[in-house]
Amino acid sequence: MLAALSMDNFKDLTTPPDLQEHFKGTGALRTQHPVYTDFLPPCNNACPAGENIQAWLSLVQAGKFEQAWQQLVEDNPFPAIMGRICYHPCESACNRAEIDSEVSIHAVERYLGDMALKEGWKPRQAAEASGKKVMIVGAGPSGLSAAYHLARLGHAVTIYEAGPVPGGMMHFGIPAYRLPREELEAEVARIVDMGVEIVYNHKVSDLMAEKEAGGFDAAFVAVGAHLSKKIDIPNRDAGKIMDALSFLKDVEEGHPPRLGRRVAVYGGGNTAMDAARTAKRLGYEPLIIYRRDREHMPAHDFEATEALSEGVKINWLRTIKEIDQQTFTVEVMEVNEEGRPVPTGKFETLEADALILALGQESDTGFMKNIPGIEFKWDTVVVDKNMMTGCPGVFAGGDMVPSERTATVAVGHGKKAARNIDAYLRGTTYEKGPKHPIVSYERLHVWYRTEAPKREQAELPLAERIDFTEIMAGLEAKEAVFEAKRCLSCGNCFECDGCYGACPEDAIIKLGPGNRYRFDYDKCTGCGVCFEQCPCHAIEMVPES
Repeated sequence: MLAALSMDNFKDLTTPPDLQEHFKGTGALRTQHPVYTDFLPPCNNACPAGENIQAWLSLVQAGKFEQAWQQLVEDNPFPAIMGRICYHPCESACNRAEIDSEVSIHAVERYLGDMALKEGWKPRQAAEASGKKVMIVGAGPSGLSAAYHLARLGHAVTIYEAGPVPGGMMHFGIPAYRLPREELEAEVARIVDMGVEIVYNHKVSDLMAEKEAGGFDAAFVAVGAHLSKKIDIPNRDAGKIMDALSFLKDVEEGHPPRLGRRVAVYGGGNTAMDAARTAKRLGYEPLIIYRRDREHMPAHDFEATEALSEGVKINWLRTIKEIDQQTFTVEVMEVNEEGRPVPTGKFETLEADALILALGQESDTGFMKNIPGIEFKWDTVVVDKNMMTGCPGVFAGGDMVPSERTATVAVGHGKKAARNIDAYLRGTTYEKGPKHPIVSYERLHVWYRTEAPKREQAELPLAERIDFTEIMAGLEAKEAVFEAKRCLSCGNCFECDGCYGACPEDAIIKLGPGNRYRFDYDKCTGCGVCFEQCPCHAIEMVPES
């Protein structure tokens, strides 16, 4: 009966050796030898905030949640915020997607952030006071991030914020159903508790005068992009029109405008999606009008999916040509090979009671125009590799410098600026350490196969979530640990014992938990079996000198 059984009935986690591809390193004379090495995981490389994602995921795997949070906030002070609003490019780069699906990094980050708020965890003790003072303009994600890191480096920080609350575009540009205000305010309060002073309703009009009057040794400007771009539409004054940022701000402040029943939103970015979904929550019938197709829209695709699931209608490949009261004349567009919209000469009419313009934002950099040495590129300020403008001691970051405009990029700018400001104040230059090569999926030797589907965050039922309560639930502890364990530890040894168990010469010595292994080269023949059995490519074969 056993003879009748197929080999398919037997499953082994270990892949059979490929004798054709095997290293030809054995023989009387060793021609190569293995070395343990470290590579850069693609998730770490893709993170705009520069988080050591693999490190804190490994601590979550071990159930060391506070240690994981401390590792995370070395780079990013807002895990509860970014775990909700970051578009997680780390997951787009995750090698695990080649096996089943990417690790839900943002969900684990949110779990740590929420747990830290619940437990009252505090960042590790800051450096001793330096006696230096830094002025920051803008309490958005970049300014707050810079303040956090500068405070940890021992500097006294004062933030001047033109508005009445902190958060910048995180507060006024991102609706509460995506970012609850309780978590936003709590993570900002943690920074204030570190000694950072925030002065509200204080708009800086003369940067250098305020810097000198306050006795500040350096300044970091991060005013964000709060000005909506304009567009000329014939007869546009005939209808009720407002920009998306003003609309979202009015709603946030508790003064939603009266727009009629049908509301058109003109644009295809994330702000357009937020404006339309907010309008839906106010009881309007929103229609998004966008000149490109879904494939070429600037908004993240999941934003469009969520908007459509909530009943928002999207009219792709249309551009507004004229408005006559509640009648909109739109031209049908086509997308060419370069992804650019081109007119077709075909026109349609749409009906709407109001129009919300969501065509992008610009930074208000006018107050810096008269500062000697500062250069501008369109609405942005030019900075060098150290985030410093052409004026010594004046740094800039976030949406107001040439870069991708996202909250996570802004947080990364704040950290980078803080490190360079610290070096400037100490009379040195910040030197970033060497960067390891990135390890791709093709370089891994995954000899095990697992069925471990991603733990998805739960969504509230549609009928219950067309309001401003949060739309996504967080993970439970067991789910967060499971998700963290899906990490392949790309490029870095996680002590799986693959090399130890495979070595035919007993040339690998275990050094104890957390200390990895070492090679006994007196026994090693250079056969390369350890290299082939290392699933994360933490071993390289090096030719004998």
